[in-house]
Amino acid sequence: MAASGTTYDQLPVRVFGGPTALFEYGGLRFLTDPTFDAPGDYYPVPGGPGLTKTAPAAGSPADLGHVDVVLLSHDEHPDNLDDSGRALLADVPLTLTTPGGGRRLGDGAKGLADWEAIELERPGGGRVTVTGVPAVHGPGPRGDVEAVTGEVVGFVLTGDGLPTVYVSGDNASLSAVGEIAARFGPVDTAVLFAGAPRFPFLFDGAPIVLDSAQAAEAAKILGARRVVPVHFDSWAHFTEGREELVSAFAGAGLADRLDLG
Repeated sequence: MAASGTTYDQLPVRVFGGPTALFEYGGLRFLTDPTFDAPGDYYPVPGGPGLTKTAPAAGSPADLGHVDVVLLSHDEHPDNLDDSGRALLADVPLTLTTPGGGRRLGDGAKGLADWEAIELERPGGGRVTVTGVPAVHGPGPRGDVEAVTGEVVGFVLTGDGLPTVYVSGDNASLSAVGEIAARFGPVDTAVLFAGAPRFPFLFDGAPIVLDSAQAAEAAKILGARRVVPVHFDSWAHFTEGREELVSAFAGAGLADRLDLG
């Protein structure tokens, strides 16, 4: 969490490991990419290559309390939505995700195209706007990447008297970050998915989500006042962790922006 007395006390973020984080915004409680299954091997495609989870989540679905909205970057990979996460969706009133994910997940799920917005009623009056924003799950042109790793969406949250919050999802594109900054920057809190996940058989081993240096560059592009990194631990294919993030943000002169809890 940010230090006591800073401007970010209004938006505490609880990170559970992997891509999963919980925060309250405008009186609504949001959960990103729910993953609570035990460590072990998981297979996105039966008979295909597996993903190895190396550490348990720092809590369970029972620890969450009420969740109003799940912000799901994509539903097709178990390191972003696992069996426990899918079960949890049944008890959440609204899941926002990709257009394809909205169709696959059915009732209670809504897909957001690029720049498509939805307004949510706040408990005390007023509204929160959630806008779907571009994300590319790998290096290179979006169409080429989506043919391999699938469709992904990020989110920007805004509201009267509220900070601007960006949730990147599994994005590797700084060009997409630039588009988002042009519309919404500067950003108060950026929840950046990082970890530089790599597979030798995909894109010549290039990261399919931001590496640490790219996360620091994304923070600069966004003018982010605070960065909460997620998606950098608990899975074997994440190749950069806490140490690399600290080093990259320090090297970019942004050490004071990085909030690792």
